[in-house]
Amino acid sequence: MMLKNYKKGGFDALVILGGNGTHKSAHLLSEKGVNVVTMPKTIDNDIYGTELSFGFDSAVDRATSVIDAIHTTAASHGRIFVIELMGHKAGWIALYAGMAGGADIILLPEIPYDPEKVAQELEKRNRSEKTFSIIAIAEGALSKDEMRKGSKNGEQSVGIRLAKALQERLHQEDVRVTIPGHFQRGGDPTPIDRILCSRLGAKAGELVRDGRFGRMAAVHGNNIVSVPLDEVAGKLKTITPDCEMLNQGRLLGISFGV
Repeated sequence: MMLKNYKKGGFDALVILGGNGTHKSAHLLSEKGVNVVTMPKTIDNDIYGTELSFGFDSAVDRATSVIDAIHTTAASHGRIFVIELMGHKAGWIALYAGMAGGADIILLPEIPYDPEKVAQELEKRNRSEKTFSIIAIAEGALSKDEMRKGSKNGEQSVGIRLAKALQERLHQEDVRVTIPGHFQRGGDPTPIDRILCSRLGAKAGELVRDGRFGRMAAVHGNNIVSVPLDEVAGKLKTITPDCEMLNQGRLLGISFGV
């Protein structure tokens, strides 16, 4: 249907914005001879071939604001808060917002966590007279046991599952869960996202002008470049074990639940 409408409309080219599914479709269209140029647009920042996608910085800004706001209540009441952030397969939002907001523990889809290790970290903080703790967990994070069994314990969210596990291990009821949900996807974009979108859009226009189709405008360092769609489609950019931010987080005393 897309190919039929493209030919019927007599378009010279398509500039397509979106995430992984969108780029798969764009690549298929490109293979059918459609003049396609794409731009990476997703809050998850998981598109392969680009360091950033626009929408990500805005989502991190929202998520960080939630963590900042929770700090007040957590500190005044001496509670453990679990904040469940978006990120089903890649934990970029939780990692960036967790570090920016001062989370004590960050749990990611890429690193199956051990609830016992999380509980031990909380007990360690308590012994150090740190009266509250904040855990940032991505919605796709799984415990090692859940990963092994391939089970997500029904329809409960990861934040609720973690809170119940911690209540059992710590023998306390004061573990609260906050789920900002789609709040992270809305609102005004940050200046960084506005500038990034404009720069990527300029590159996309340049590619169309020069007839360089089947490519995605991408961010490499501080430069806007283009990469072939066949190097992007069907691939996911996740947090790897050698990610520099993980090492820096550990040096800052952040636990990743292992």
